[in-house]
Amino acid sequence: MSALRQTPLTCSGHTRPVVYLNFSDITPYGYFSISACKDGKPMLRQGDTGDWIGTFEGHKGAVWGATLNRDATRAATGAADFTAKLWDAEKGEEMHTFAHKHIVKCVDFSADSNFLLTGTQEKNLRIFDLSKPEAEPRVLSGHTANVRSALFTKGDKSIISISDDKTVRLWDVSSGTEVRKIDLPAQPSSLELARDGSVFLVTYGHKTCFWNSDTFDSEREYESLAPVNSSSLHPSKNIFVSGGEDFKMYKYDYETGEELESFKGHFGPVHCVRFSPDGELYASGSEDGTLRLWQTTVGKTYGLWKCISPEDNLSNSDSNIPLKAEA
Repeated sequence: MSALRQTPLTCSGHTRPVVYLNFSDITPYGYFSISACKDGKPMLRQGDTGDWIGTFEGHKGAVWGATLNRDATRAATGAADFTAKLWDAEKGEEMHTFAHKHIVKCVDFSADSNFLLTGTQEKNLRIFDLSKPEAEPRVLSGHTANVRSALFTKGDKSIISISDDKTVRLWDVSSGTEVRKIDLPAQPSSLELARDGSVFLVTYGHKTCFWNSDTFDSEREYESLAPVNSSSLHPSKNIFVSGGEDFKMYKYDYETGEELESFKGHFGPVHCVRFSPDGELYASGSEDGTLRLWQTTVGKTYGLWKCISPEDNLSNSDSNIPLKAEA
């Protein structure tokens, strides 16, 4: 266990639960994050500091899904108003609204930003060609309940989706057909593809499970003490973090599943967690309406965190702590 105190940066601004978050890749201007919230107002922030950049206004219901393309020039959101929206992330302007027949729960860009994937409570996946936004989308059918999350895999040749029908499914993009299916013992709560695309992870109940993206073979399965709502794998694949119903954030060893650290900062269940693209921090969104940024290496000077020794911090009453990460 770490002997250092974790001091997360708190990003306020949302007025209801934060249910999803995502990071861009590293750009010439740093990296960025976007958060989806039940207040209907997804927010764009500087990724390493949490500084607010802008709010995408236009949805008329809770926003369940939000994503940025790799260079953070485009954003996409999905909401309870039966729409997905495409945004110019640099100007903050709405570019197009894609009408659906039910609540849109998730959105994802293809790697080249040419296509937008949506998953809905209508049980279908849709692929929109962004060069022809008015054209009818391709529809992938097979799930028998709400699609909770869906992602393009590396190379955009396939799609992985999870659903309340207790399945994980792999789809071939070119044919639009289901290729493989994994049956789960409980409804899945989150899906993430590793940064290198080699593995994907799914959380359900108390478990975080990892599968090989190419073979769909199970690689690892770890159980937590409390129900897990979301987990995220570090870009180097040496650790992963989880958050769930007990308000706490946990860090685990990826090879062994050993708990390395745990910190409490939220005042409600944690709904979503994600590592930054450089792996220096991880973000969490909660029922308490806040987004929090946590250091991967506590005490390291990074972004707004400054490493302060006890002799330089006379207000620190925990004199036995050798270093304290202050925001």
